Amino acid sequence: MTIKDLQPSAIWNYFHDITQIPRPSKKEEKIIAYLLDFAKEHNLEAKKDKAGNVLITKPATPGKEYLQTVILQSHVDMVCEKNSDVTHDFDNDPIETIIDGDWVKANGTTLGADNGIGVAAQLAVLAANDIAHGKIETLFTVDEETGLTGANSLQPGFITGNILLNLDTEEEGEIYIGCAGGKGTKAYFKYKEKDVPKKYFWFKIQVKGLRGGHSGSDIDKGLGNANKILNRFLYSIMRKKYGMVLSEIAGGNLHNAIAREAYAVVGVKEKYKEDMRVKLNVFLSQVQNEYKKTEPNLDIQLESVQIPSKIINKSATEKLIQAVYACPHGVISMSHDIDGLVETSTNLASVKMLENHTIEIGTSQRSSVESRKYDIVNMVSVVFDMAGAAKIINNEGYPGWEPNPDSEILKIAKKEYKALYNKTPKVKAIHAGLECGLFLEKYPNLDMISIGPDMTDVHSPDEKMKISSVGKFWDYLVRILENMPEQVAE
Repeated sequence: MTIKDLQPSAIWNYFHDITQIPRPSKKEEKIIAYLLDFAKEHNLEAKKDKAGNVLITKPATPGKEYLQTVILQSHVDMVCEKNSDVTHDFDNDPIETIIDGDWVKANGTTLGADNGIGVAAQLAVLAANDIAHGKIETLFTVDEETGLTGANSLQPGFITGNILLNLDTEEEGEIYIGCAGGKGTKAYFKYKEKDVPKKYFWFKIQVKGLRGGHSGSDIDKGLGNANKILNRFLYSIMRKKYGMVLSEIAGGNLHNAIAREAYAVVGVKEKYKEDMRVKLNVFLSQVQNEYKKTEPNLDIQLESVQIPSKIINKSATEKLIQAVYACPHGVISMSHDIDGLVETSTNLASVKMLENHTIEIGTSQRSSVESRKYDIVNMVSVVFDMAGAAKIINNEGYPGWEPNPDSEILKIAKKEYKALYNKTPKVKAIHAGLECGLFLEKYPNLDMISIGPDMTDVHSPDEKMKISSVGKFWDYLVRILENMPEQVAE
């Protein structure tokens, strides 16, 4: 059985098509071409803006012209993460999907259900001839995962509707009406290469087996951060007697993913070779105990390696390790307005060695309170400044989406869910970032909600989507489309 055999067939067939099209952020040319070909094949009006956003419009079904225009929106790019032992080229290879009971997942890579299932739902609506609806505009945005640049580039007049259904959340039976805003902070440390000392034991230490996850929706789940765990061990052996030196270090990848893996190539005086193995065993036992509930597969491996060609100078090594140790990671505060909602957080996402003797530390900050967002950005920036970073860059970020509990489309969505499933949906805000805040800046009259099927572990190779929830999501979306409010007479 493959996902093409699942029901509802329309949405699953389109989702299969999407998994076969490589679509990393900033490399969406193939999926854009697919969308434009789809529009041509179905005789639908389509246009593309300079950023690459695509809008496909479907006229109202006969007799439904009096209903308000609705915009269905999702993003076409996906987070590209894989396990270190998996060979996969995200620029060229299709995603290999696997059915596991009531779940669909990928073979050692991210699935791309975030937000491929939203794209599939839009296409299924556009192709359907058995749904009674008003005029529909389907907006497909680019580069959501690495900066929301598609939404940020959207120009006035590109869309015309005043109701928008964002299809980018991950809990069936929940309606989202608000999200956090975010910014990114990167610090750059310069180093000098030094000659390798003699009579040293060289080893590679790797943190593996962590779950990873979304730096917004999973930040409160107590997950381990590979960068922080690795750095904690490095700090413990940075004492003078070991003579510890650092040759390589890397961990994590994307700003919106919690780091799953990290490694460093390290040297200590030869006589402390066995001390390192003993210290690591003790340290591993400690962190496995700390994360026994949330990270059951946490492992740290030590293996001897060849003598490297160069090392990082001592001063830069100390600054880097101290900066990573001091940099906050995780939940900073919880909301006082919405129970259970993370208000402010920060993610120590990545450590990368770049050209020109530069090491980059990538972080991201989120908050549903704009002033607190800037407060945590400043906190992280000050840590890097005190540690002697050569340069600190804060990106423009994106605004939050302030909830509107009196929304007309929210009232309709709640009513139709109750009618379908005899159950009241939960109305929530999300700590993850959605494009809705940017849409609202450019189109202040938009009335918006966000819905989607059940997904877990997005932004990691453990990403999976619940099959039974996709059918409920589809039926619910159709029901909302069939019950749009009437146009208001001018």
